[in-house]
Amino acid sequence: MFGFSFLTATPMGNKEIGFTLKNYRVFADQPYLLGVAWTSLSIGLWTTAISAVVGFLAALALAKATAGRVRETLLILILLPFWTNGLVRVFSWTMVIREGGFLDWMVRSVWADAPSLGFLYSQPAIVLGLVHGYLPYMVLTCYIALVSIDDAVIEAAASLGARWWTILARILIPMAMPGLVSGAVLIFVPVIGSFMEPRILGGTVGVTLGTVIEDQFTQAFNWPLGAALSFTILAVVLAVFATFSGVLRRSATI
Repeated sequence: MFGFSFLTATPMGNKEIGFTLKNYRVFADQPYLLGVAWTSLSIGLWTTAISAVVGFLAALALAKATAGRVRETLLILILLPFWTNGLVRVFSWTMVIREGGFLDWMVRSVWADAPSLGFLYSQPAIVLGLVHGYLPYMVLTCYIALVSIDDAVIEAAASLGARWWTILARILIPMAMPGLVSGAVLIFVPVIGSFMEPRILGGTVGVTLGTVIEDQFTQAFNWPLGAALSFTILAVVLAVFATFSGVLRRSATI
């Protein structure tokens, strides 16, 4: 595929093939792709941020407020999204958040004249589907980091008069930072290249780099451009890994 990204046409059929670098100038030649890239980046940041907040709090409750079979049962429930087919999971959300769907039925069972809360085919719908799919990564990495924190440290801080938010901000979050960063990298990297959730939950507003790449391979039959876009995303991913490599090494030693 890396070699394809330098070709002038897909090496199938009767087209004359040559070498070019123009596929890597696509963001300059087609400025609308900058907007598509920003949409992908925005969805990746929102998904990672929401997953970080929800995942950290869930992992904190799991590590410090549960034990024994209750903890094991909750861990299994957290891992359930991994055991379900991604396509089925995403289509299930369309039944919940579409206009007149399950969400509206729940609200109107309490307030009959309530306006529709359906938000299918919007960017929040894409983020919701991605958070559901990738949240377990954040919960598990934060759980591993939090469970290694000695309870005596927390008890010592509390005995010295530290309030819960002080313990959270000055002890738990800093000590669990390797887990947070690892989870953020594991989520952000695949999300910016995802295409299934944007395609199904975003509709016409779900145009991302992932869907553009898919179109190049399946619709436009322009494999060189699709490959060049893929390796551009790979360069971004490597930059992310290089930025956080120090924290990831610290995480590996836990």
